[in-house]
Amino acid sequence: MKKYIFIILTALLFLGVAFVPLSTASAEEVKNKDRKQTLNIAHRGASGYAPENTIAAFDKAFEMKADMFEVDVQMSKDGELVLIHDTTVDRTTDGSGQVGDFTYEELQELDAGSWFSEEFSGEEIPTLGEVLDKYRGKIGILIELKSPELYPELEEKVAEELRERNLDKPKNNKIIVQSFNHDSVKEMHELLPSIPLGVLLGNTKVTDEQLTEFASYAEYFNPNKSMITKEFVDRLHSFGLKTQPYTVRDKESADFLMKAGVDGIITDFPDYVDPR
Repeated sequence: MKKYIFIILTALLFLGVAFVPLSTASAEEVKNKDRKQTLNIAHRGASGYAPENTIAAFDKAFEMKADMFEVDVQMSKDGELVLIHDTTVDRTTDGSGQVGDFTYEELQELDAGSWFSEEFSGEEIPTLGEVLDKYRGKIGILIELKSPELYPELEEKVAEELRERNLDKPKNNKIIVQSFNHDSVKEMHELLPSIPLGVLLGNTKVTDEQLTEFASYAEYFNPNKSMITKEFVDRLHSFGLKTQPYTVRDKESADFLMKAGVDGIITDFPDYVDPR
């Protein structure tokens, strides 16, 4: 009998020793898997390393293995969808004036790279269509509708560009559209109900009633990073909203946001977002 008890105890001990490392490894794998779901989103491309909203910045984002890059869409005088952040061309080109006062051909004549570095001299202001054609299927694209109140047809034209390329029903959230103008986001929801949408907000208090409304037409609530705490992320998730705060320009902020459980990080420096 003692012999049998010894055999059983030995077997249980062996199974217990074998089981513990497997369980620990499994938990660690789950943890890593969860962390890797945090999207690394290059802000206006990898704009810490190349001039924002240019092909050079988007190429750099792809090279750095970002999950997505963000672009700002406005409209030229003759209705072309162009990628530039400010409503004037003054800061990021060698020109001066309102974006909407230039034709597409006139915008193409501007140098959108030299302000950042002479290395990027001659970079042009790209179009949304050009960028969709070049990068679709290779990297996700987060499209911000910039100052849509200045461009009455902006939402419809963006929707047309996506429909023409069969990107109006994206898989794996490879295309997301967002804006600070929430009426514009609602209009995009009506035009393209299958496209994931994001509501942008600055460092402003938000009520439960607002979150309920946002969740009725958007999947993402993307605030200034200064609003983020673990409790706030949990609150957003309780409303069914994911969150991709902006704009990270230091490693400490990226690490803090990762620990807070955000779903994505919009950053000038994609290498600061490390899911490992």
